[in-house]
Parts: sequence; structure tokens; C-alpha cells
Amino acid sequence: MIRRLALRSITPAALALAAAAALTVTTAPAAHAVGESSKCTINFRNFPGTVGKSGWNYRTGPSTHYTSRGLLYRGDKLTVLCSRNTWVYTRLSRRSASGLPKGMRGWVRQDGLQELAG
Repeated sequence: MIRRLALRSITPAALALAAAAALTVTTAPAAHAVGESSKCTINFRNFPGTVGKSGWNYRTGPSTHYTSRGLLYRGDKLTVLCSRNTWVYTRLSRRSASGLPKGMRGWVRQDGLQELAG
């Protein structure tokens, strides 16, 4: 069964509840196993998502104070690994429209995602 959620009005708490319904969710500190995700408060297991806005920064950490690794564009596919407040830590499922390599990990604000499927 595939579930699709529009993220335009979903709060971090609602995102966590939706993920809990479809996935196994654990809390930190297990996130340390994937490096930068040690900043996470909620972990997910391979939760697919799609970028819904073009020109969205893919950052090294969960804030605009962190460096951008490049840009994501509408339709880019990600795997959500964990989250912290309104930010999600992800891995690119395939090469991005801007040329970022498949497998690159980074942070994006959740309102930059169009949908999650689980």
C-alpha cells in the first residue's frame, strides 16, 4: 500500500505521526550511525520523498546557517533518513537535476518536499 502525504501544511509532529503509522520510528541517539544525522531527533528507515520546489538548498546541517551543497529541483527523489524540527536529513535516490550525485546526503526543509510515500 502506498501512502502519499502533501507536506504543505504538515507540522513536524504530524510528520512524525504519519511516519509512525507507516514505518518503524526510533528516537536518537541511534542516528549517530549515519554521521551528520547525529543532529536528528526522529529516525526513519528508507522513507521515499520528492522535492516539490525548485532551487531548494541542500544543506550540510538543519538550519540556514549551514553551507549549501547545491540546489534541488522539483521532482528530485530523496530517501528521508531522519528529522529535526522542520528539517529532514536525506539521501539522494538518484542524480539530482542540478547534478548532485546519487547517494549524497544532506538536509532540506520539510516544506521543500512535495510528498512522502511509505
